[in-house]
Amino acid sequence: MAITTNVLATSNAVKLDAVTVSFISSFPGKLNHFLARRLPQSTTRRVQTSCCYRETSLKAVTLFEMPETETSSVSDGVEILRFLKGKNYLVTGAFGFLGKVLIEKLLRVSPEIGKIFLLIKSADQESANRRLYDEIISSDLFKLLKKMHGSSYEAFMKSKLIPVTGDIGEDNLGIEPVTAAKISGEIDVIISCAGRTTFDDRYDFALNVNALGPGRLLSFGKGCKNLKLFLHFSTAYVTGKKEGTILETPLCIGENITSDLNIESELKLASEAVRKLHGSEEIKKLKELGMKRAQHYGWENTYTFTKAMGESVIHNQRGDLPVVIIRPSVIESSYKEPFPGWLQGIRMSDPIILAYGKGQISDFWGDYKSLMDIIPVDMVVNATIAAMAKHSRGVSELKVYNVTSSSHASPLRAGELMDLSHQHLCDSPFTETFMELERMKFHSSLEGFTSSAFNRIAKHERKVKNERGDAESHTALSMKGKRRLDYFVSLARTYEPYTFFQARFDDTNTKRLIQELSVEEGKMFEFDISGIDWEHYIVNVHLPGLKRELFKERSR
Repeated sequence: MAITTNVLATSNAVKLDAVTVSFISSFPGKLNHFLARRLPQSTTRRVQTSCCYRETSLKAVTLFEMPETETSSVSDGVEILRFLKGKNYLVTGAFGFLGKVLIEKLLRVSPEIGKIFLLIKSADQESANRRLYDEIISSDLFKLLKKMHGSSYEAFMKSKLIPVTGDIGEDNLGIEPVTAAKISGEIDVIISCAGRTTFDDRYDFALNVNALGPGRLLSFGKGCKNLKLFLHFSTAYVTGKKEGTILETPLCIGENITSDLNIESELKLASEAVRKLHGSEEIKKLKELGMKRAQHYGWENTYTFTKAMGESVIHNQRGDLPVVIIRPSVIESSYKEPFPGWLQGIRMSDPIILAYGKGQISDFWGDYKSLMDIIPVDMVVNATIAAMAKHSRGVSELKVYNVTSSSHASPLRAGELMDLSHQHLCDSPFTETFMELERMKFHSSLEGFTSSAFNRIAKHERKVKNERGDAESHTALSMKGKRRLDYFVSLARTYEPYTFFQARFDDTNTKRLIQELSVEEGKMFEFDISGIDWEHYIVNVHLPGLKRELFKERSR
């Protein structure tokens, strides 16, 4: 079974094929020990939410009600709104999950923003215009903007969002010279949001986009005479297999990346593999090559490895250009803005939750207490905008921000995520079909997980045969059962670095940025992770949002 696994930090989502989607949806269970820890029995009460019933002592969270954070005495903060007014941007990856939420926020809080040029990979200008309309202007993500502008909404959007045909995988971004010359004189900020986010991507493609793409974009930026900042989205896991505290430190080959790594050599290796490989084996072998090279140098997968190369390219080539690198962890649904629970696609942990809710799996390979470093997409966007305003003042530095949750006093853990999922699915199943939902069991070995998953699939198949009146012949799985088992084992292998994750990401720079905001900026651009109530977020926000996205995908 094919698996395309979404990554932690950027835009694309896990693509589930028909077999996978067919067994995803709902059911009952028991109170979990994390609820007892977070919610003392004496303070809980039964309340109704729009999505499920559950016990909680949470205050109601409204769309724009944001907790006040400690701020500096500087009343103007970092002057975010003043900075945004009239500025022009070039954005790559605008149609991805993160890119869309960023664009929405920019347009909503600063209607007087300048132009946002969107680099769009398309055959011609007409198809670029069509993609802009289909994927952004008509998206339900922008419904608050539609209310704000009423009948002039489309005209407003078209006046601000300028599609530019091009490709980050090509020299000069694949932009026609006349167009490139025109927009290069207008751009104030470049936002690098594009990337190939499949964990086990084919090596040649990942190198071209993730490793070399930022360098091409940076080269274009050096020709922009008014450019004030180059902002790049990476991933918190870009530092590879680490333990302890992971710092907000720029990556550089020869310093914190081994000098044995040579990007030119890796490109030649991938090119040689492409030249030799043909036919059906080509994609498989190129994927295996990427994973092999990543693990050889100490990274979990091709995605994080090639993103690390991209960061090192930026470090080496930026010259005196101010650069900000945002490193989010596992980006999931919006916490509050533009409304709670907005998702695009089935993402990182979601395939496991969906299959669990359907009753197809109740086991996983991982550590119950491992840190599940999840961050809502709107908090990533708010931190990004604040950092952008702070660093667009001509100071030549490279600043890294870990936008993560594991360093706080009560981080989310893998067992807690599944216990909260169990709680929600008991109250609000994905389907009308009743099924007793067991608590998720975590296995310390892949063999134990595989054996348990095999037994569950085999048991289900025997039950189906008995209901049909078929004679039970043998214990071997059907072809469909084997595909399911292979899929779950593939998921387990892919997620293993994260389901056993014990390190913590230092977010000193991010916390300092929060302190520099004015009170009003803190409310308008909230990204203080310590304010997240994980139970509320998972049960009342994320899982209902996941459910909506699942139904949306089924209706397509």
